[in-house]
This record gives sequence, C-alpha cells and structure tokens, in this order.
Amino acid sequence: MVREREGEPARAGAGGGFARPDACGAPSRPPSPALGFARAGGPPSPWGCLPGLQGTGGGTTARGSGRGARWWRGVLASLVACAVVVPLAGAARARVPAPGPAVLAAPSAATLDAVYAAHRANALEAARMADAYGDRGRAAADRALAGRRLLYFDGRGPGLVTEVLGDLAHADRVAVLVPGSDTGIDTYGRFRATALALHERLGGRAAVVAWLGYATPGTVSTTVATTDRAEDAAPGLRKAVSDVRAVAGPRARISLLCHSYGSVVCAEAADGLDVDDIALLGSPGTGADTAAALRTRARIWAARGADDWIGNVPHLSADLLGTTVGFGADPVSPAFGARVFAAGDGGHSDYFAPGSASLANLTRIVLGETSAVTS
Repeated sequence: MVREREGEPARAGAGGGFARPDACGAPSRPPSPALGFARAGGPPSPWGCLPGLQGTGGGTTARGSGRGARWWRGVLASLVACAVVVPLAGAARARVPAPGPAVLAAPSAATLDAVYAAHRANALEAARMADAYGDRGRAAADRALAGRRLLYFDGRGPGLVTEVLGDLAHADRVAVLVPGSDTGIDTYGRFRATALALHERLGGRAAVVAWLGYATPGTVSTTVATTDRAEDAAPGLRKAVSDVRAVAGPRARISLLCHSYGSVVCAEAADGLDVDDIALLGSPGTGADTAAALRTRARIWAARGADDWIGNVPHLSADLLGTTVGFGADPVSPAFGARVFAAGDGGHSDYFAPGSASLANLTRIVLGETSAVTS
C-alpha cells in the first residue's frame, strides 16, 4: 500500500477523476485544484479512524470510563501502530548527500545580497551532489532553489529552506509563512505556491518569507500528534523572525501566518516574539488554552474553512510517556479568544486559493487593514 502524503494529488480513479481514500479507507471527494499548504478532502489525520472521533470536533477527554476509555485505548493503539509502521516506511528512502549549510553572520540590509549569494551557491552544490548520487528529482529541486533569494538553505535530509519573495530590505509589510506536515525540499513547490499567491495579492510594498525552517512531521506519524517537533522548531522560528526584523527594520509590520501543524510551531515561539499579528489557519490547536496564554503582544487571528477536515480532530491534550499528545483548545472557539475571520467553504489546502475569502482576509491582516477583515 502506498501512503499518499499531505498535499499530493491522489491517483486517478477508475471513473476518470481523482478518488482518494480517507483515513478509514472510504472514498473521499475529489481534491480541490486550488493552492494550499496541504491537500483538500477528507481527513488524512491519524485521528480519523479512532472510535468516537469522526465528526466530533469537540472536546473529548482522555480519561474516564465507558466510551471515553475505549476511545483512549484506540488512541494508544493508533500511536503504537504508527510508531512501528511509519519509521519502517521512512527507512526505505536513503538520504541524499548534500553539503552543510553556509555559516554566516546574521543578515542585515547591507549584507542581504551576500547572504543570498552564499545560499544560492550552497543549493547549486547540493544539486550537483544529488545528481552524482542519482536522485534527479532532488537535484532539480535544489537547482531551482539556487536561482532564488534564500535567507537559509540546508539540503541535507528532507531539507530546510527560507526563501524571500520581494524586496525584504525595503518592505514595510512582511508576511512569514510557516507550513504544516509533510513539507520538505521534495515537496517545496506547493508551499512556495502559497507564498506566491499571497505575494501577488500584497503588491510591491510587501515581502513574503516562506519559512521551511524545521523538520515537519509526517501526516501519518506519532510526531504529528505531539508538540515535540514544534518545541524543537520554535528557537529556529524566533531566530528567523529576528533576522527578518534586522533586515526590514523596526518600522516594518510583520505577520506570522501559520498553517495546520505550523500553528503549533508558532504558538511555541510566540512568547515575546516581535511580530504584529499571528494567524492560525486550519489549526488542530496550539497547546494553549487561550490566546492570552501565548504571551505575545501580537493580535491572534484564527480561521477554519467550512470543508476543512481538521474540524473533526478532537481538542484534547494529555501527557503520555513523557510527551504531550494533542493540542488542547480549538483556536476558533469563542473560549480561546482569537479574532476569528472568514475562510469561506474551502478545505485544508485552500487558505491561499486565489479569489478565496481567506486569502482576501490574510492580505488585509498583513497590510494592516484589520478593520476590513470579515468574520
């Protein structure tokens, strides 16, 4: 059985369309062709087939008797299965050789061109090494990145990339995008497409930073259900925001736009972060009970498309074997206290779809036109 990654198109079905099975093996609706961080359609979540989870969307507790106890045993069984199956599946693909990242001082407006040049050269060398290794797909992806404005590049393993769209040194509005699961150099194109869609709406006064700065979890894995990857990623995101601020200057307005598991990363990094707005898109939760608990001066926004499967993920949080499973309160619930904005009828992949309500509202947030944001 071949596992489909989040954001990748399904195989063509017998009827000529795209029929993708959901997490329980039943056929789901065809995926949307719109741009997005992740795929549209039914839930690929590891929660999807667990007892008592489908369609709940509410607060399910981890402890108790009867149905709750049976549900929790289902969670444990699912996590154990993922812990065995996913590492074995991932072990089949050998790591493509690549050079270590360029070691540079923190960027500034004066050194930005030199930073871009160093990381472009690194990406070009990574492409050469991938070619020699025989991985033509990775070589092509690295080569494409070698022609772009890179604040950071590391071609080792799944890969890390920070790309700038626009003139960061002179922008007065900057959006930093943080992706969710199953995002790496091999799948970077779909993440970049969302950054391009936003940048086209913002116009020349703004820059967009696509931050693939952490090892994202697999959609079907134990890591996607815990805060571990987010905790590891938070220092890197804080540094990236600091670098953006150093280049763009103190007057630039910076917004953090965080999709799916990326919203957990943003929440871990939020305390004291020098940004003006944080938008949580298709979020499973943040690990915090309220927006105030994130301890940031930034305005906290949240949105969920009407057809986003993430609405079926239960909002629980429990300590299990030294880690936290689940992400707690629903960011679009009134009790959380975020500014909820309209995302239309889109699915999990549609927050940056051209012409969508969510993209229009994200554009207003980044530009500082907050009074025009629709709810």
